[in-house]
Amino acid sequence: MESQDLPECPVCLQPYDGECTIPRVLACGHTVCESCLLNLPKKLPGAIRCPACTVLVKYPPEGPTTLPKNIDLLRLIPGGSENPRKPVNKSKNVSNLPFLPRSWSDEFYSNWKSYLLRDDTVERDQVSLLPVGSFSSGGEDGSLFKAGYLVRVMDCLREMKEEERGELGLVLRAFTKQNCRICRVLGLWGDLGDGVLYLASEKQKRGNFLDKNLGCFEKEGVFNFALMGMEMCEAVISLHKEGLIAGCLSFSCFQLDDFGHIYLDLIEVLLTGRGIQDVVANVGFSGKKIGDGEIRMLFKDLLKRDVFVCPEVLLKLLEKEGTGVECCSLKYPIRYSSDAWLLSCILLRIVNGDVFSDEWVEYMCHIIVKGSENSEIDCSSVYTSSMEKVSSLLGTKFGAECVSLQQILCKCLDLDPESRSLVVDVWKCIRELVIRPQFDKMVKLYGASYDENVGRCMVVGKLCLLSRERTETQEKDELQGKEANGATDMVNGLTEGRIKWKDLQGHLDCVTGLAVGGGYLFSSSFDKSVKVWSLQDYSHVHTFRGHEHKVMAVVCVDEEQPLCISGDSGGGIFLWSINIPFGQEPLKKWYEEKDWRYSGIHALAVSENGYLYTGSGDKLIKEWSLRDGTLSGTMTGHKSVVSAIAVNNGVLYSGSWDGTVRLWSLSDHSLLTVLGEDMPRAVSTVLSLAADQHTLIATYENGSVKIWRHDVLRKSMQIHNGAIFTVSLDGKWLFTGSWDRTIKAQELAGDDVEVDVRHIGSIPCDSVITALSYSEGKLFVGFGDRTVKVYYHGK
Repeated sequence: MESQDLPECPVCLQPYDGECTIPRVLACGHTVCESCLLNLPKKLPGAIRCPACTVLVKYPPEGPTTLPKNIDLLRLIPGGSENPRKPVNKSKNVSNLPFLPRSWSDEFYSNWKSYLLRDDTVERDQVSLLPVGSFSSGGEDGSLFKAGYLVRVMDCLREMKEEERGELGLVLRAFTKQNCRICRVLGLWGDLGDGVLYLASEKQKRGNFLDKNLGCFEKEGVFNFALMGMEMCEAVISLHKEGLIAGCLSFSCFQLDDFGHIYLDLIEVLLTGRGIQDVVANVGFSGKKIGDGEIRMLFKDLLKRDVFVCPEVLLKLLEKEGTGVECCSLKYPIRYSSDAWLLSCILLRIVNGDVFSDEWVEYMCHIIVKGSENSEIDCSSVYTSSMEKVSSLLGTKFGAECVSLQQILCKCLDLDPESRSLVVDVWKCIRELVIRPQFDKMVKLYGASYDENVGRCMVVGKLCLLSRERTETQEKDELQGKEANGATDMVNGLTEGRIKWKDLQGHLDCVTGLAVGGGYLFSSSFDKSVKVWSLQDYSHVHTFRGHEHKVMAVVCVDEEQPLCISGDSGGGIFLWSINIPFGQEPLKKWYEEKDWRYSGIHALAVSENGYLYTGSGDKLIKEWSLRDGTLSGTMTGHKSVVSAIAVNNGVLYSGSWDGTVRLWSLSDHSLLTVLGEDMPRAVSTVLSLAADQHTLIATYENGSVKIWRHDVLRKSMQIHNGAIFTVSLDGKWLFTGSWDRTIKAQELAGDDVEVDVRHIGSIPCDSVITALSYSEGKLFVGFGDRTVKVYYHGK
């Protein structure tokens, strides 16, 4: 079995061998090597976060050696170690190591691992390289826990845009196997020196020969020319078989092997595409129209580099740059025949040398600038005149025996891609110069697909981006744009004093909870109902009725089957479908075990794996299956009512009137740690919780807020003059609502060690704030006076 097929540690990505990389099983069921477990941070006493699923799990005080070995994985190891490695030095446990769990799934790694080259397997001068990304230094800041080579490469892949990664995968899947006339792609290689991820392919030892043989073919050289032309066509046809269109070609794209055969270097095609984009970007700037002079300079610049691009591709590149062409509105699509244009240009340039270039610049300038001035007759005459000169040049070189070749090459240069010949037709014509048709009975060309709906042009694709810096700038602008359209809408409104609101009236008693999902706002109330409001115009859509007691909490499951879930003070749990038309009866309902001493359900939360969690007056947290409503687990430990719960990153957070916040593992319901045991109970009742990523917010009856980062208390502050009943956290934006009839907005900044809190603004209200939910730049607020308000930027 190949080493890369063996099970690997999810942290260091090294195959388990039972000696240096020993597989140890965590409580969540995932396996990590013993050496990595020694270096994982211990944020909580006796708990670590699993690097595979990010769930907090118990960690034995004696260290990883007391965890069970994964015997099943060890059985997969072949006898003996084929590549014995030095035993890993056992580092001492360090509790403050900066560690982030891997950000990619097992499926993602499985899809890419076979294409990853080891860091010591590539010599730069022996391969062709295309930069496709960059990765971090991987811990060169002096920390003990450093990301390995494979981890850094995988992070780089994950951070790519989906389209760019899709094109990269297409090239790797198609060309890592040996293809006819195409240099084999070796895989992805990261250079630890410059921190760049490269796509690597074979480089033929003899390199490029075309630039040394321009114009040297005479009549006696027609056979050599035909052999060379056939192999160039075969290379491009192999590209088309995989659904790819080159869109541009240069002499450097064609390499010669030891036997004199021609191969197409895909890396050079992509590098040529990047070079063309550089030239196009230098012609003008966004919003400008260029004329005959700039077009002429553009073509001269490209031909000087022996680079060829067809009109439709050039216009597409100019369009992407925001640069137009005066008097031109040509809209021809890019097709497989676009590559026939390129091959025709290269073959004519090889035969005729510089004589072809000057004639070609004039022709291209005329058809692009004049091509849509209602001067079809003029363009037709220019085309006819140019093709006569091309035919004459070919006839001078090869004589009358190449008439059919002259005709098909001229046809490939038609302005309209649909009127051109295909590359396979050029191949057949050239082959007739080598083997006469009456003797050519044994070979037929199969497998070339010309489905124009699936063809992808490489030069206008994501892998031909102008530069990494430009891409990063675009991504930064996109991110800023998203922020401007999202949370900052509300924040800007507060800072500018331009907040507006809309009243949603209909409840008959205090609003107790809010949830957003499926295009609706849901509000629960002491009036025993849940109301549904449209997020389009905030009109009342429906009311869910059926509870016999006060509805205390509401949550929404916004998945394939959207659900609204409500819980009441009598222990009733109701599941409502939010598909139109809304039903009068719940999909399911069930009840906690009733006890007259307790006040039913106080809080609800839902996990990604389809379980509902309830916090109750009986001091318990219960886990319920949403599928059938069965009780699947109970967590005990609080000494009073469980008033708030939140689920995030595989951890359940529960807050209680006993003043503590407890952390529970969702995998086995075990207690991970207790926060706030040292606070005076009389003034520290927990009323609400919010969790986002590694930040936890708890609000208290005395008007204070406590902020934890990575489960360590970082900030405690008094921000209200009364009990804080509700809190909403979205990224760095924190909203709180209190008994003092005030909503306050804060911005969280700083790092994992120090948290800075900046006051953004306040909204005075007419009633006690009992529920908050922030979504898409708007703040939804529930009040004790039965109303719901929507606050938004008053632009």
